Amino acid sequence: MTVQFERVAPILPVRDVRAALAHYRSLGFTVTAYDEAAADPIYGFLDRDGVGLHLALVPDLDPERSAVACYLYVGDADALHAAWQAAKAGGRLTEVADTPYGLREFAHIDPDGNLLRVGSPMTKPMTTGRDADG
Repeated sequence: MTVQFERVAPILPVRDVRAALAHYRSLGFTVTAYDEAAADPIYGFLDRDGVGLHLALVPDLDPERSAVACYLYVGDADALHAAWQAAKAGGRLTEVADTPYGLREFAHIDPDGNLLRVGSPMTKPMTTGRDADG
């Protein structure tokens, strides 16, 4: 019997689920608290274009010591970077750059220290500095 994986949802630790939901809402995610009626929810859900992330309350989280990271593949890293920069959502946002592995890439570190690396295929191939004859 073959079992097919259908999706994945990395769980990001946060100090305040409501604040994290607001942060990601400003970045264009659809957000939902696990218990919308709770004053201080302990879990949350993020979705953007069918890509899901979860949030879990970790009250004693130290953002400076977080080692959580996930990679998001998108259609246009430059356009998303521009949108996230315009949102002024907080956290840290690096510049978009070409990588040696053929992606346009940037990073966003949210206020809780979670690293989201974001990349899209480069529109022109990387050159190695060698000519076509090798």
